[in-house]
Amino acid sequence: MKFSVFQLSRIGGRAMNEDRMGYCYTRESGLFVLADGMGGHPEGEVAAQIALDTISALYQKEAKPTVGNPAEFLAAAVLAAHHRIIRHASQKGMLDNPRTTLVAAVVQGASASWVHCGDSRLYLVRDGQLLMRTRDHSFLEQERAGLNEFEPVNRNVLFTCLGSPAKPTLEIAGPFALQQGDKLMLCSDGLWGSLSDAEMVAQLSGQSVSTAVPALVESALLAGGEHSDNVTVLAMEWETPDAFSPTRLGPADSAMDGAFASTLDAGGFDSQADDLDEAMIERSIAEINEAIRRSAARKG
Repeated sequence: MKFSVFQLSRIGGRAMNEDRMGYCYTRESGLFVLADGMGGHPEGEVAAQIALDTISALYQKEAKPTVGNPAEFLAAAVLAAHHRIIRHASQKGMLDNPRTTLVAAVVQGASASWVHCGDSRLYLVRDGQLLMRTRDHSFLEQERAGLNEFEPVNRNVLFTCLGSPAKPTLEIAGPFALQQGDKLMLCSDGLWGSLSDAEMVAQLSGQSVSTAVPALVESALLAGGEHSDNVTVLAMEWETPDAFSPTRLGPADSAMDGAFASTLDAGGFDSQADDLDEAMIERSIAEINEAIRRSAARKG
């Protein structure tokens, strides 16, 4: 498996950067995760970090060197992260839970699968065209898709996230076959809230990810001005040609057979993984399997 990847996060005009991002890979699989801690609730950055730690720890346990079913893995891992955020709040006696949005993708076997909750987005660009992007879990996006049954007071409000008292709504896609040169971009709303889809696709298409990502982030900060939100972008190009210069973070094909590498704090992975309640993980898997069963029954 061969890809190039680049990531960048800037604080913008906020007092704190509540965005978190990272990727992990083996020689045959890669995990890409981005979370945006929600303001208006305590410890948004903690919720985002818990989500990344949980999902990456589970990935390290499962990717030997691939995960069996990427879509099911992502759904179960994100639900496990949700339960862990709630447990964190309970253990600290917090009156309000930390909350975060999230988007995550697994790439393996020349295909990509992804999951998202909230308004952190994934874009798939091919040959200068936007092939697809995730639909935000906001009333505005639901209205655009013709799914709203009533008129909300604030259409930009999210109706789901990780850490909320209600079970989060997860949208899962894939596996989607990738072609050489395809680019996957995960980003927080600090990027897409300041730039149009057309602007982002144009910058991402004509340049390497190592050049496009810093340019996109800078453009969003300039457009957002002094009150700019945190801007975080993680982009990957699939099957980078040999002539392409590797990013400074290195191509995935540099990993040794059976090795696990990550931009996250690998030192905490073992303890993070051991700390995950097996019942929590089994419950998460059972929840997503039940959701899949209900969906299949409705289609039938």
